[in-house]
This record gives sequence, structure tokens and C-alpha cells, in this order.
Amino acid sequence: MDYLTDSPRVRSDSMSSSASQGSRSKMLLRQRLSQLLTCIEDMSSDDEASEEVSRTLDEAFQLCGRYIPTDAFRLHMVTWNVATAEPPEDVTSLLQLDVQPPTDLYVIGLQEVNAAPVRFISDLLAEDSWSHVFMDTLAPRGFVKVTSVRMQGLLLLVFAKQIHLPYIRNIQTTYTRTGIFGYWGNKGGVSTRFSFYGHMVCFLNCHLAAHMNYALQRVDEFEYILEAQDFDITDTPHVLDHKVVFWFGDLNFRIADHGLHFLRSSINSGRLNLLWDKDQLITMKKKEPFLQEFEEGPLNFKPTYKFDRNSDTYDTSSPKTWFGFNGKKRKPAWTDRILWRIKPKTPPSEDDDEKASTSTDDGQDEYPLLVTQDKYTSDMSYGVSDHKPVIATFSLELRKFFDTPLVHITPVGVWSADQDALLNYTVQEDFMSSTWDWIGLYKVGFKSATDYETFVWVREKELPETNEVIQISVDKDEIPLLSGQYILGYYSTNMQSIIGLSANFQILESKRAVMEGLVPDSINGLNK
Repeated sequence: MDYLTDSPRVRSDSMSSSASQGSRSKMLLRQRLSQLLTCIEDMSSDDEASEEVSRTLDEAFQLCGRYIPTDAFRLHMVTWNVATAEPPEDVTSLLQLDVQPPTDLYVIGLQEVNAAPVRFISDLLAEDSWSHVFMDTLAPRGFVKVTSVRMQGLLLLVFAKQIHLPYIRNIQTTYTRTGIFGYWGNKGGVSTRFSFYGHMVCFLNCHLAAHMNYALQRVDEFEYILEAQDFDITDTPHVLDHKVVFWFGDLNFRIADHGLHFLRSSINSGRLNLLWDKDQLITMKKKEPFLQEFEEGPLNFKPTYKFDRNSDTYDTSSPKTWFGFNGKKRKPAWTDRILWRIKPKTPPSEDDDEKASTSTDDGQDEYPLLVTQDKYTSDMSYGVSDHKPVIATFSLELRKFFDTPLVHITPVGVWSADQDALLNYTVQEDFMSSTWDWIGLYKVGFKSATDYETFVWVREKELPETNEVIQISVDKDEIPLLSGQYILGYYSTNMQSIIGLSANFQILESKRAVMEGLVPDSINGLNK
């Protein structure tokens, strides 16, 4: 992997400043306690000293109550134009699987996945090869595919650590075409949104118009995508309504004005900063107010386009023009980018003035979200495409809106294929349940919500009451014959997510397994 320099950590948050409220409160608390100790040392019998002690104590306790505890989560993002190539056998370097602290969420955006008609139809019937390689790599490490959305060559995948699944809710996806006047999906954007512990987040993977002279068209396409995409969620019907938006993909912005020799000389000498002021995205951000709301880390990695395949050499080809003459080599460019946006705080209206003046919150968000970019780089080791993948890792510090699953599930008694099995589930908090909800039996290490061994529908006749214990039977013919570790998951059709998981439990080996020859009836001459 090619790390030119470690990028400085870039922070943004949903509060009024870049420092977390917890840090400010702790600092103020230390100051008040220090003052208190001084007062105690100097305290005499007079009333004035007693009042000072009492006042300082009151302030200290108020600061204690104002402190907001937060949890930190690690987000790993990848964008890669794969140029119709098949995936490499090993993607562990791309995913940085052994990094510390461990990753909680993976979001992977691909462009130009092979979308030839026959291939695209086959991918509709089964997972595409890129999805397979990521699922096969991540599932053994406890990651489950939460959602995916595809529009021809654009593919967006989201994976989460299994422990987080019950707290990822209200998943929706959409897409927008911009190719050939909006009728063709070779260009455009695919997005997914969901609630992560109650915080509304959106990921938008784009492939915008190509070529040097279309910088303004790229901005227009992005603005059109933002306007066109909507979700069936009351609080966040549009992309920019979400608390955090991550915008990434092959955005196709180029480096203007500089000649090929200067570009390559600057890159080879490591003087990448000489190219920043001519980067079209940086330039357009200075002109377009809505782009200024998006943040990006410094471009301290080599431009990721265009390379000869299976090499670290920039384009040496001589593409043909329409008339068969040799054309120009493509100039290197940072076409592949990852940006993010924290929703700006809405200034209080006149109606809210009275509320604001009496608030003791000091204008702070009761449920803050702090985004810190820890790394922004490329991985030069992959050569299957003429683009290099770009990686960004983030720390998400947030206060959870909730930490209890909507549904509690438990297996009852011993499970084996020799007898029908029982499970109990309880709705712990009211939600929009459906008779189309189901409970899946998953082998530990499952890849997605549909990767179940079997499933049963929830109670069909009537919806459950809160805290009502409901028991369902699972037919023995649907239970795996061989022993193994399994888990039960409640899938909400309306939320498009697993909203409750049982603890891992053991399914015992069935007598039928021996009868059907799945296991030997004796080992080393001893009967099983």
C-alpha cells in the first residue's frame, strides 16, 4: 500500500464547534473543582466563603449532569472504478482486516462493474462476483451484508459487525441515472440510508461525466442527483436531510491547465501540493456554496487515474481518435474521491426565540455526532483496473438514541432434527411490525439476512402486544441434520433489516444424519 504521508485527522461534528461537548465539560469541571479546593483551603467561618463554596459546588454538579457520554465506531470506506474487471482473489489489504481499533462498518462503492447484458441478467439472479468476494472475506470475521444497491455498473455495499445489526434500522436505497440525458445508467448515483443507533446517515456512490472539459456538468449532475433522490422517511426525505452524508465514487474531476510532464514530475517528486490548486473539485468548491458544505481530507496520495493495468505506471497507451489517428495519453487525476457532510445547524426561528433563551443546553445537541477522518489514501497494490482504489477510515463518536433491540428472541430447549423445535420472541418496543416479518435460523458466520438455513413467519393472525411472549414451532424437517453453532434473527419487512438476534446456540447432531450417511456410524471401531 502506498502511503506518501499520514494525513492529519480531519474532524467535523453536529455541534457548534469541533471540540466535543464531553471534552469541554470535563475541562470546565476540572476548573470548578480546582476553585472549590481553593475555597475550602481558604475557608473561614464567614458567610461569604460558605456562599462561594456552595455556588462552586452547584456549578460543578451542573457540569456533571451536562456531560454526554459517547461511543466510538470505526467506519471503513472504499471507492474503486473496477473498469469491468473481475475481482482479485485477495481483498484483505483493501479492507485492512487486522487494523486496530477494529472496524464496525464497511461501505464499498464500485463503478464500472461488468454490466454487459448477459452478465447483468445473471447478476440479477444471483450475487455478482464482487459482492461474493467481499461477503466471503468478511463473513468469517463476523460481518453481515446489511444492504446493497446496483444500477448497471454502479454498486454500493454496506457491511456491519453482527452485534450492530439490531440497531441499523429503516434501510432504504435508491438510484438516479444521468447517462444519455438521464435514460441510461452508466452514469449517475446509487445511495442507501439508514438509522445507526438513531442517527440518520446516508451514503451516495456516484459516477459522474468524464473528460477534462466537463467539470461544470459534473457539478450539475451531482446537484440533479441530490434533487432527484428521495426516501419514504418523514424526517429525512432527501439526501441532505440526513445528519451525515458521505459522497464518494469516480467523480471524474481532473487536474486542469498543467501539462503531462509537469504532472508526472510533481507526482514522482512527491510534491503533490503543487497540483491541488488546479484540481477541479477543489476549484469548484470555491465557487459552489452547496459543495462547500462537503469536507475532504488532504490529497496526500498519488492521483489514482489513469494507470496501465497490472502496473504502477501511468497511462502509456496512445488511444485512437474518431478518425484513427493517435490521441493523447490521459493525464493523471484524482478522479476517485471520498467526502462527507455534517448537516448544518438550523438557526432558530422567531417562534423558537423564547425557548432558546430559557434553554440550559447552551445550544448543544443532546445526541451529538462527531466525525473524524483518520486516514485518506489509495492502495497501489491492486492492478486489475486502470484506477487504483481509494480508502478512507473514520471514527464516529455518537451518543446512542437507544441500545435495546426492538425484539428479543430465544431458542427453547434442545434443538435437533429429531424433533420439532421451539422459539420465543417478545416485542420490547412498539414498531411497525407486519405479518410478513419472519425469523430466520442462521449459521454463525452468515453473510446476509437472506443467508438463512430456514425461516418461520411470525404470528400471522394478529400483531403482537408489547412484552407479550410468543412461541413458534419450527418443523424438524427444516432443522439442519448436522451439529453446529446457530443464531436466530427477526427480520422486519418494513425496516428492511434484522432488528433482533438471539445468543449463539448449539444444534445437536441428529440421529437421522447417521441414517442418511452424512456422518459415519462408528469412529475407530467405536459406535457413535
